[in-house]
Order: sequence, then structure tokens, then C-alpha cells
Amino acid sequence: MDDKILIVGGYGNVGRMIALELVDLFPGRVIVAGRNYDKAAKLAESTGMKALPMRLDVGNAGEGHTLPDDIRLVIMCLDLPDIIFVKNCLMRGIHYIDITANYGLLFRIESLDSEAKENDATAVLSVGLAPGLTNLLAAQCKSRLGRIERADIFILLGLGEAHGEAAIRWTIENLNRTFSVQENGIARQVESLGEGKRTTFPEGINKRTAYRFNFSDQWALPRTLGIPSVSTWLCFDPALMTTLFALCKKTGLLGMLRFKAVRELMVRIFKTLHFGSDIYVVKIDAEGRETSCECAVSGHGEARCTALIASQVAARLFAGSFPPGVFHIEQLFDPVQMIAVLEEKGMKYYSI
Repeated sequence: MDDKILIVGGYGNVGRMIALELVDLFPGRVIVAGRNYDKAAKLAESTGMKALPMRLDVGNAGEGHTLPDDIRLVIMCLDLPDIIFVKNCLMRGIHYIDITANYGLLFRIESLDSEAKENDATAVLSVGLAPGLTNLLAAQCKSRLGRIERADIFILLGLGEAHGEAAIRWTIENLNRTFSVQENGIARQVESLGEGKRTTFPEGINKRTAYRFNFSDQWALPRTLGIPSVSTWLCFDPALMTTLFALCKKTGLLGMLRFKAVRELMVRIFKTLHFGSDIYVVKIDAEGRETSCECAVSGHGEARCTALIASQVAARLFAGSFPPGVFHIEQLFDPVQMIAVLEEKGMKYYSI
């Protein structure tokens, strides 16, 4: 029986794109799954049944025990309530990829390293744009500098793209969040949108002010790449929206997000209305002991970039051989090779 790839949330915004990338490589061996079987079946039919549908509720703790025996790899496109499903997969020797950005969950998945090793399973975390591409660019800078003393990660996201509800909800929920960053190896509490930093983006965007945001790469990279200080900064296209969010933070209006009704209203607004372009830019400013470097990737469609990176990781993990354990993407994959794939798909790489 042929081994299969299971995409949980496979009919969602990003999951659908991952499925469409993988079905041509592995026809008949990709399963799209979620709680709504009809949506999974509709996507499978659109591929000419090169993908297969399946109903799966990962919120049910027992589901990981009942997966078909031919599942070799799971790609998780949903925010999980806990790590029970992941643990069940790894205990069965099933490889695992997570494209989500919830640093609390990813940290708990890291604790399953021994289970993965004991059962010859490999888990890859931080797979996507941020975290993911950000981690790879940081690794690229480290390969040039030898050691990085400080890394500032800048992310520009165009609000013209039709983002999935999960991505919109995560962003809204983190607009008024307190979190930790590493400064010279010491944890410091900061607030989303509380501090700004200027940088110059490529693609004719020029200088922008970006603000602190709760991306998980800034807590993973100090440990995986040994960088004492890491901060991630976010801004939007159009620039006016960045200014508006920063003003709402300064005046305390974002405090209204503690009310569920306000958060739900914001989610509905951003699902319906699209502002600006669909451009994204990820840029790293890295400082070594004696020199520095900058590198960036730009393209159109943040979700597409996430899907391309996830499908590349999945294809290599599914068909290749990797050490067992729990890893972040930069610990297993060569940034040069991954960047080359993105360039082949029309994205642009900049190195200074």
C-alpha cells in the first residue's frame, strides 16, 4: 500500500494551495482533511481525484490513534488546542509539519523530541513565511557572517490579499499582545505595536517604520542559531494602515480587543474589505561582530509563499531521509536551495 500525505485543514486558504502543489508530485497519495467532509470532497473533485477527501476532527483527542496505517506524513494547517494529536502521530512514527505561528504551541511540540526520536519520526516546525522564510534568511545571514550578534526581522504584508480567516484572526488577536524578546540573551517583555523601527525595503518601497509583533521566529532563532538578540517588526501596505494601527495602540483603542465581539467584528471587516496590494517583503538586518549583512525576499501572495515552502519541505521529507526528532526549518533545510526554488516561482531575492 502506498504511503500517503495527510493535510489537516487541506481545504482552507493555504491548505488548498499546498494540496494543489503536491497532487502533481504524488497523485492519489494526498489526503485533504477537516471537519467538513463536503468541502474536502469538493477540493478532491477539483483535482480530478488526484487528492482524496477525509473527515477529521483534530480537536478530538482520539483522532491521532485512528489515522489510517498508510499515513506517512501529516501537514498541520490549523491551530491546535493542545499537542495530543501531534504526540499520537509521532508515537506512531508519522512525520509531522506545522505551518502555524502559535509560539506557545510550537514550544510544547518541541517537548516531544524524545518521542519523535524513539519512533523514528521527524517533525518540522516554523514552516511558512513568518516563521519559516524569516528563519531561513536568518540562517543565510549567519552563513555569511559566521556569528550574528543581533537580527532584526522586518515583514511587510499587503492587505490587498484575500487572507484566510485563521490568519486574520491570529493577526487581530495579537495586535494588543504582550510577549518576550531576547536582548543580549536576556528575555524582555514588550508589546505588539509598542515600539517602532525604521528600515529600507527593496521593490521601490523604500523607508518604512515597522512595529514589534508577536511572531514566533524571534523566540526560536536565539536557540536554533545562537543569536543573542532577535526582534521581529511588522508593517502593512498601504502604509496608512500601519500608522492607523500604531495610533490605535498609542491611544489605547486596541484595548477594546479584549472584548470578543470587537475581535469578531474586526475579523469580519478584514475578511470583506481588502486594502492596498498583495505584496509581501521579508527582510533581515543582521549584525556580526565586525560586519553586517542584509537580505530579503519579495513576492505577491503571502499564502502562496507559505504553501510553496510547505510543499517543498513536505516533498523532501516524504520522499527523503532525515534525522528523527523535532526541528525548526532552518535546522534541516539549506536556505540557498529553498531561496532558489522561490526564485524559480517568480519571487525575488536581494542580498546586500
